[in-house]
Amino acid sequence: MTQSPIPNPQLPALADGLLEAGCIKFGEFTLKSGLISPIYIDLRQVISYPALLKQIGNAYLPLIHSLRFDRLAGLPYAAIPIATAVSLAGNYPMIYPRKEIKTYGTKAEIEGEFHPGETALIIDDLATTGGSKFEAIEKLTGAGLLVSDVVVLVDRQSGAREALEQAGYRLHAVLTISAMLDHWETTGKVPAAKIAATREFLQSPN
Repeated sequence: MTQSPIPNPQLPALADGLLEAGCIKFGEFTLKSGLISPIYIDLRQVISYPALLKQIGNAYLPLIHSLRFDRLAGLPYAAIPIATAVSLAGNYPMIYPRKEIKTYGTKAEIEGEFHPGETALIIDDLATTGGSKFEAIEKLTGAGLLVSDVVVLVDRQSGAREALEQAGYRLHAVLTISAMLDHWETTGKVPAAKIAATREFLQSPN
């Protein structure tokens, strides 16, 4: 796994905020795959911490200011409040693809105003393997939108970047697992044994 620093001086505080809010936990957790993980990331918790959510919205801006897009596309459900925070922080219009297609009224697959031919910038909370990103890309491109870039808060460094790049998309991350572990190891905010166990788990072929 590539060890990368946290270059933005504001990002260590963001990493600590996620830890303190319980968005990142260390212990023993059973994953959907059945594997026992020493780390669990639940970014849905940020909605209960408005100051942290505002901080997250601002943290996306340096990554996206140089990207070309017409609208943000937040992915349901965890990333919709995050995308809303980014939208408010940067004054960007937002849409989102529905997880379940509406069977009544407008039968919309995508909520919000958009026009075919526009470019959507995907905003998500977490990147693991990239599977959910491809589902969203399919819905957005099926509606006539273009997609080039995906921006997440945390990259778990579990193959999503490589999978997306192979398909012609670029992944950008505010934070990476390796950078946060390096930071918490330096500051002592997480016990060394838990950091070592997490690194071993993330580097193993799960």
